[in-house]
Formats: sequence, structure tokens, C-alpha cells
Amino acid sequence: MVAPLRIVLAEPRSLCAGVIRAIDIVERALALYGAPIYVRHEIVHNRTVLDDLRAKGAVFVEDLSEVPNGALVVFSAHGVSRAVERDAQGRGLDVIDAVCPLVQRVHREARRYVEQGYHVVLIGHAGHPEVEGVRGQTPAGGLTVIGEAHEAAALRVPDPARVAYVTQTTLSASDTADVIAALKARFPAAVGPDLRDICYATQNRQNAVIDMAGHVDLVLVIGSANSSNSNRLREVAAASGVRAHLIDGPQDIELEWFDGVRAVGLTAGASAPEAIVQRTMQWLGQRFDARVESRPGVEENVHFRLPPRLADPLVMREAM
Repeated sequence: MVAPLRIVLAEPRSLCAGVIRAIDIVERALALYGAPIYVRHEIVHNRTVLDDLRAKGAVFVEDLSEVPNGALVVFSAHGVSRAVERDAQGRGLDVIDAVCPLVQRVHREARRYVEQGYHVVLIGHAGHPEVEGVRGQTPAGGLTVIGEAHEAAALRVPDPARVAYVTQTTLSASDTADVIAALKARFPAAVGPDLRDICYATQNRQNAVIDMAGHVDLVLVIGSANSSNSNRLREVAAASGVRAHLIDGPQDIELEWFDGVRAVGLTAGASAPEAIVQRTMQWLGQRFDARVESRPGVEENVHFRLPPRLADPLVMREAM
């Protein structure tokens, strides 16, 4: 007899507007200009997306030295430093910037604070491409990166009365609350963005997992190992008291995880396509007597415009 299993889908889940825009940029550039299209860093952190774009002619590089002079290069959704921008310009590269508009807003905020005489504290994971991009968009010496609350206690700044903070977009308000509290305890005059500047997709997906966790015995988070927001979804599920695993797809699932499991929650990080969610449900449906249900959640209707050179329908028609 096949064991019964409730599959509970988190709402919302999967691709956010910034990731959709970044993928669309690479695909439209390939349609307009043909392969190869060079992309500095992984356009988004998802193995399936990258493999699909490679098959279409995208070439992912970590350094602009790998891009031929005069070639077309796309900057990833995570953003780049001004040094990278200058390097591309100096080599005559044709650049399309796929930086997420929310990341771009963090760039602007950090620069504005420095111009106003503040020392900026960037709350995020050191070494993450987005963090390195924000650091490189800010005047030298004007920004410090911290990731944990205890780091605030040891922080030294030129003027304790002139401290501002910004956050990595793949962290939610709850992710950064302890760090911000510690920062304000040490620097009471510290200023920073309000909740409107937190990435809507990160917060919404974490809230959906928290809501779902109380109704399931196991959570599967679809996302790649180097995806910050996907890893955080797994951590949020575990912190809510339910076992959780991060998977790239159904090929990573181990059946022993389901011993004693009557309900499994399914979500996907903001860089993981919905198609993988559907394949995972199909895999489960072939092994269990599965019944699928969705939790009510926030409806997302955010859309980001493409760069004008890619968004013009007439240009697209002429290229075909």
C-alpha cells in the first residue's frame, strides 16, 4: 500500500521580480545578438538556471579578463563595484547591467550616507557578490561589513554620532533585527532604511515558511547550495521546529527522510524556478499517495522593467 502524504505548498515561493528580470536580460540578449553572451559571475545562484542559459550560449566568467575585447557582457543581478564598471569601459566592452533594482537602491543609499558624512555599516555576509558590489560602489574607507550582533560591540568608527546602516537584500527584517539592535545600542544615533527598503521577496518567502512549518513534519527547500536566500529558508524552517533540507531538485531527495512523515512542506528560493517545484511534486506523487494543498499567502505583483535596448518590441522583432 502506498503511504499517504500531504504536500503543502508555501505561498509565495520561487522566482522574484529581480531574478526574472536578470534571466530575461540574458535570454533577450542572446535572441538579439546571438551567442556567445558573456556574463560576469553567475547571473543568479541556481544550478538549473545556469545550465539552461549555458545551453543557449551564455558564458559565465568570474573576471572581465576572460571576456574578449569589445564583446557583450552582462553584469549579474548581485551588482558590481565601480572598479569593475571602469574596467569594462576601459576595455570597450558592451555592457548590459542586470543588477536587481533593489540592490541598486542599496548602492544609492550607501553612497548618499557617505556623502552626508556618515560611516556606513553594511549588514551582510562578507564575500557574497552583492556585499562586494555594495562595498565597491562606496568611497574607500566609508563602509564596514558586519554579519553578527557581537561584531557591533567591537566596531570602531570615525564619529559615533554619524553612523548609518544598510542591509544585504537577501536578508529579511528578522534576519537583521539582532544586528541592528546591537548597532543602535552601541551607536544610539545610528540611522538606516525603514522596512520599505527590505527586499519584499526575501521577507515574504520567510514568512510563508514560518506559517507553513506548523502544519508539516518536514520542509524541502528548493535552491542551490550557494543561494543565500535559499539557505536562509532552510534555517528559518529548522528554527521553527521542523526538519528541513535544501535540495537542487528531486534527484537530491532521500526516501528515508519521509519515515513517519505525513505532511511535507515545499518551497523554493527566489532564484529557483517553479518548474523544479513541479518536478519535485511529480517525483513525490510517483512514490506516495499525494494530496497537494497551498497555504494562503501574500500575492506578489512586482515587475521590474528591462533595459530599453532589450525592452523595445520593435527592436526584438527586427532581430528575429
